Amino acid sequence: MEEAEYRPLAEAGAEGLVVYQETYDREAYAEFHTSGPKRDFDWRLATAERAYAAGFRRLGIGALFGLSDWRAEAIALAAHAQWLLRHCWKAQVTLSLPRLRPCAGSFEPRETLSDRELTQLICALRIFLPDVGLVLSTREPAALRDGLIPLGITMMSAGSHTEPGGYTGAGRENLHHTERGRIVELAEGASEWADIGATQQFEIADERTPKAVAAQISALGYEPVWKDWDTALTA
Repeated sequence: MEEAEYRPLAEAGAEGLVVYQETYDREAYAEFHTSGPKRDFDWRLATAERAYAAGFRRLGIGALFGLSDWRAEAIALAAHAQWLLRHCWKAQVTLSLPRLRPCAGSFEPRETLSDRELTQLICALRIFLPDVGLVLSTREPAALRDGLIPLGITMMSAGSHTEPGGYTGAGRENLHHTERGRIVELAEGASEWADIGATQQFEIADERTPKAVAAQISALGYEPVWKDWDTALTA
C-alpha cells in the first residue's frame, strides 16, 4: 500500500506491519512473482519504510529460506534489518526465518537450510542485531523450537492455521484452487471438502496449542505473554 493508505490504519490503532521480502535474490524474485504489485522488488522492499512513515511502530521482515542460497539471503536480511534500525529508529524490528516446508502445489525447495545451520544463523543474528526480535514459526517441529528458545527467540507462533479461512471459517462455502491467478472450481467430493475444507498453504510441524507452548516457555524459565486475540507468544 501507499504511505497515505497506511496512515488511516495507524491512526485507527494498527501499530505493526509484517511483510516478508521472501527472497532477496532479484532473479529468483522475478521468477516467483510474475504479476501484480508484488512483482516490483523495490516497491516491496520499501513497504516497511512506507508503513513507518505512516505511523507504524513495529516492523516485521523475513526471508523464506529455500528459494535461493541461504547464506546470501541471511546477509541481505540482516542488512535490511540494520538499515531499518538506523532509518526507522522509533520502531521495533523483528526478523522471521521460515524454511520452506511441503506446501500446496508440491513446490520443492531449491536450497536447504539444515537444523544445525538454522541454529547457527539464529546465534549469528542475535550477536549482530541484539535489539531485534527473532520470530520462530510453527513450520518448525516442537523439539527444535524448544531447543532454540534459549538462544534468543523472542516470539513464537502457536495454534496456527495456514489454510484460507482457517481461523474464522470464512470462505468455506466457496472453496476453489487458483492456478496462475485463475480460479479453478473444485469437483464435488474433492479432498479439500473434507475436515477443515481448504488446502493448507504449507504444513504445520508444531501442532501444540498456545497454552501448551506457553507452558513449555514457562518450564524453560521464561515468562510468556499470551494474548487471547492472537496466536503470538512472546517470551
